[in-house]
Amino acid sequence: MPKADEAETQPDGAGLSFFRELLRTGEPAAPICPVLSFELTGAEHGSTEFTGSPDARFTNPGGVVHGGYLSVILSSAMSCAVHTTLDEGERYTTTNINLHLTRALMPDQGPIVATGVVVHRGKRGATAEGRIVDHEGRLIAHGTTTCIVIPAG
Repeated sequence: MPKADEAETQPDGAGLSFFRELLRTGEPAAPICPVLSFELTGAEHGSTEFTGSPDARFTNPGGVVHGGYLSVILSSAMSCAVHTTLDEGERYTTTNINLHLTRALMPDQGPIVATGVVVHRGKRGATAEGRIVDHEGRLIAHGTTTCIVIPAG
């Protein structure tokens, strides 16, 4: 799983501790995860990984996995990467998502992996980038996100 710059030197803040606890317990990262058949599979300071298993329930009328499904899992990976950088009491919200679909994904084509990595983290904002690859490592989608960081208090 990709790591943010200097990830090993960063202390475990509240955000990273939250995701490590989810990984330990197996609880979903968000209520949408079980509904859309994806789960948190990795977290470090400034990066996360989600694995999804899209099936026929998530296809468009043409029988291809819907871009909305890919958008949700990629947005989750990127924004949760930002979440891993939060200190106690800080919150965030996504303000922008940019997604590029590079290859059609058929249902039941095996698991996909979405990774998100923080590119920049400031006091009031953060940007992250992400990728989705299929079970053969082929790029399915990539994108960026911008988040506002809301200070504690």
